[in-house]
Amino acid sequence: MATKRFRIEKDSLGEVKVPKTALWGAQTQRAVNNFSISGIRMDFPFTKSFVSSLGLIKDAAARANLRLKLLPGKKAKAISKAAKEVWQEKHNKEFPVDVFQTGSGTSSNMNVNEVIANLATKYAKTPINANDDVNMSQSSNDVIPTAIKVSAHMDLTKKLYPALDKLMSEIEKKAKSMEGVVKTGRTHLMDAMPVELSDELRAWNSQLSSSRKMLGVIEKRFLELPQGGTAVGSGINAHKHFAKYFAQEMTKLSGNKCKCVPSENFFHELSAQDCSVQLSGELRNLAVILMKISNDLRWMNSGPLSGLSEIELQALQPGSSIMPGKVNPVIPEAVTMASADVIGNDLTITVAAQAGNFQLNVMLPVIAYNLLKSINILAGAMNVLSSKAIKTFKVNKKNLEASLAMNPILVTALNPIIGYEKAAEIAKKAYKDGRPIIDVAFEETDLSKAKLKRLLDPAKLTKGGISK
Repeated sequence: MATKRFRIEKDSLGEVKVPKTALWGAQTQRAVNNFSISGIRMDFPFTKSFVSSLGLIKDAAARANLRLKLLPGKKAKAISKAAKEVWQEKHNKEFPVDVFQTGSGTSSNMNVNEVIANLATKYAKTPINANDDVNMSQSSNDVIPTAIKVSAHMDLTKKLYPALDKLMSEIEKKAKSMEGVVKTGRTHLMDAMPVELSDELRAWNSQLSSSRKMLGVIEKRFLELPQGGTAVGSGINAHKHFAKYFAQEMTKLSGNKCKCVPSENFFHELSAQDCSVQLSGELRNLAVILMKISNDLRWMNSGPLSGLSEIELQALQPGSSIMPGKVNPVIPEAVTMASADVIGNDLTITVAAQAGNFQLNVMLPVIAYNLLKSINILAGAMNVLSSKAIKTFKVNKKNLEASLAMNPILVTALNPIIGYEKAAEIAKKAYKDGRPIIDVAFEETDLSKAKLKRLLDPAKLTKGGISK
C-alpha cells in the first residue's frame, strides 16, 4: 500500500520517494526530509507573496529567454502558463519547504522550478526540465535576492501603505473633531503646560508621515533587481541582455505599475542585503511610532476612576476573568506586542545580513521571512488601531477641564510678569493646598482676577507666545 502513495524521482544524488500527487520533485523532497525544523513553510501567510514573486520571476525569465531565442516558443509559453498559476497562488500547497533551509534559498528556488516544470510538461506535452528550462539564465543566488525585493515591494505597496494611509486619515479626522479641546500637557508623565488634543494627535500623524516618506525613498531601490547576476554576480550562463529583458518583462507583468530595472552592481546585490536592512530599520521605526501612539492612548484611557481618564476607548471585550466589569485597552496592547515583534525581526535581519560572505549572503530565507512578517504585522496592526481605537474613542471633557483647573503649571505664563521664583512659590502653594492656581495667584500678586483669567486661559496658552 505504501508504494502506491509514492513515486520515484531522480536528481544528481540519486533516487527519492516523492508523494504521488505532489507537483514537486526530488530536490524539494530532499529539502522536506532534511529541514524538519520549524514547520513554518515558505507558503506561510506572511510569505505568500514570496512564493508569488518566485512565480513572477520564472514567468518573466521564460519570456526574456524566448525573446533571446534561447527557449523554444512551445516550452516558454508552457512555463509562463505554469508560472502564472504559481504567482496567482493556485498551487500554494505545493511549497512545503521550511523557512530554515539552505542559506541561499536553493531549496525554495528548486521547489518552484520543479512545480512549474511538472505543470509545464503537462501543458506542452513535452518534457520540460526544472534546471535546464525553468531555471534557464538563472541561479538561486540571484533568484532569491530578487524574490526578496519583489515580494517586499508587493506587500509594502499593497498592504502596508493602504493601512498606513488609513491610519493617518483616521487620526486627521479625529484631530479635526478635537480642535479647541484643551487638555493638560505632560512631560516626564508630570503635569505641564496645556495643549490642544488635536495638536497631540497631529504630532502622531507627523511621525507617521515622516516614516511614510522614508519608506517611499527606500521602496524605489526594491525595483532595482539582481536577476542576471546568476551564480556569483558575473552573469555566467546568462545572455548579456537577459537582465535588461527580464526587468522589462517584470514591468509588463506588473501592468506597467512598477518600473523594474537591473541592479547597477550584481556582485553587491548577491553578496549583501543592504536594502533589506534599510527597509527593516524603517519598519522598526514605524513600530516604535505605533508603540508611542498606543501607549499614549493607554495612558489617556487609564482609570476610569483613579487614572487620567481623558478618553474612553471602545469596550471590545471583558477585561478580566475574575474582576467583573473591568475593560482593558486591548487594541493598543495588541499593537504594542506586534511592534515588539517587528523590533525583534529587525535584529534577526541585521544579524542575517552580516552573513554576506564573499559573493553570497547565506541567510536569505530568514531575511525574507522576517521582512515580510514585519510588513504584514504592521499593516494588520495599523488597520485595527485605526478602526477600533482611533476612530471610536470618546473624550471625557469634564475630566480634561477639571484637571486643567487644578494645574499649577499654568503659572508658567506669569513668568514674564512676576518672575520664575515668585511663580514657583505660587505653584507650590497651589499644589500643597489643592487649590486652583488662579485663586492662589490672585492672593499672592497684585494682578486682578480678570487679568489672571486672561493670562491663565488654557486655550490661549496652547498657542504659545508671551501672555500680555
